[in-house]
Amino acid sequence: MLETRKAHRYLFFVLTAILLLLLAFPALAQEPTVPVTDDEVNAVAKELYCPICESTPLDVCATQACADWREVIRTKLSEGQSADDIKAYFELQYGPQALAEPPREGFTLAVWILPVIAVVIGAFFFIRYVRSLRADGDGMAVVATTDGGDQLLDTPPADEPPAKDDYRARIESELREM
Repeated sequence: MLETRKAHRYLFFVLTAILLLLLAFPALAQEPTVPVTDDEVNAVAKELYCPICESTPLDVCATQACADWREVIRTKLSEGQSADDIKAYFELQYGPQALAEPPREGFTLAVWILPVIAVVIGAFFFIRYVRSLRADGDGMAVVATTDGGDQLLDTPPADEPPAKDDYRARIESELREM
């Protein structure tokens, strides 16, 4: 009888050890998690805007909500999600205004194209304006008259060649008046 008790105790300890090992297997099966640094979290948070605060990047916003969202980013990074996955999650939750850079599709495509078009059109009209100023000034000439005064003509006189430098001619005429 003493031997059966020893056998039962031995069997109890063996079954207990097996049960503890079976409980530990799920913990051993998990991959070791690498701690996510603040720099990694801020690299993703910099590309997102706080949905509550107006025009404030998530990495510098001091509200408690933003601190919670940075923790969501940390959790998702530790789960192995990429920065694009996290941005897609925030866009789905809070809309495209949560992204620092709007997607280049649909209506927001106009946000990317309109400034370029405006600069091109503005440059076109500026060049036309400058050319019209030059064209207006080319046909003007200052001619000294015999009575000592100067006369501004729209076209240079036929007997004189056109002045090469209208600015110089105006300065010379003003100096003669003095």
